[in-house]
Amino acid sequence: MKAWRLLLPIIFFSITSTAFAQQTALPHGMVFGTKADTANSVEATKLRDLMGKKKRITTVVKGTVERVTDEKGGWFVISTGKGVPIYAHFRDFNVTLPSQIKGRVVIISGVAKREFTADDHQHFAGDTVSYSTTSKMSDAINFEVKGLMVYK
Repeated sequence: MKAWRLLLPIIFFSITSTAFAQQTALPHGMVFGTKADTANSVEATKLRDLMGKKKRITTVVKGTVERVTDEKGGWFVISTGKGVPIYAHFRDFNVTLPSQIKGRVVIISGVAKREFTADDHQHFAGDTVSYSTTSKMSDAINFEVKGLMVYK
């Protein structure tokens, strides 16, 4: 009986402390991968205009993380505000990106690539089937991240 009197408060304390534990917030300036150069950053909304007709460009982008799709490997989506998001992933697969970064403003450095795919996700080169040319082409931007820094 004395053991229960001693053991019961310990169990109660451990359950309540884990239930009310809060996750630590990501501090300003936290770096994943290599440190991004903040001096020449471009807003995510202006990346498409900066690229112009280029298929690939090395740059630094500042934008808001819309969601983390996969923590392992650092796969995430950056909002552009124009309906077409930027899909980003780390070059180094060993980077683990926490899901708490959702909604935070980040600065990422790396290579932006424009990919043209058909909306029905079929390619046209070498196919023997004839396709209609009226299908819309998706103009997505993929970003291979070398470094990320939490800005806000």
